[in-house]
Amino acid sequence: VQLQASGGGLVQPGGSLRLSCAASGSTSPYYHIGWFRQAPGKEREGVSCLIVGDGSTYYADSVKGRFTISTDNAKNTVFLQMDSLKPEDTAVYYCAASKIIYDDYFDGDEYDFWGQGTQVTVSS
Repeated sequence: VQLQASGGGLVQPGGSLRLSCAASGSTSPYYHIGWFRQAPGKEREGVSCLIVGDGSTYYADSVKGRFTISTDNAKNTVFLQMDSLKPEDTAVYYCAASKIIYDDYFDGDEYDFWGQGTQVTVSS
């Protein structure tokens, strides 16, 4: 499966952005799609995960209540709606896919396919 992330940009604190992750190639309705982010000098952080087959969603505590993960009807694109953005949300955001998650939805090592990153900058 190939993943293409887009939608990043510069936004003021309190603003919103919507990231998209378009999947192509050999997709499966049972794929897990995760969003991760990495800020300069920090470790990669799992942000959210969607199980495309049943619609289950998971969020890191740092974004719960502010970010929403969803998919389109064709289930080829996964979105990350980010509201009430904070400066600490500034990072490069990546989407990733995995057929099976064994232990931790927010562990990047569980994911097999990665898209390129998209920069999100929250600043006044």
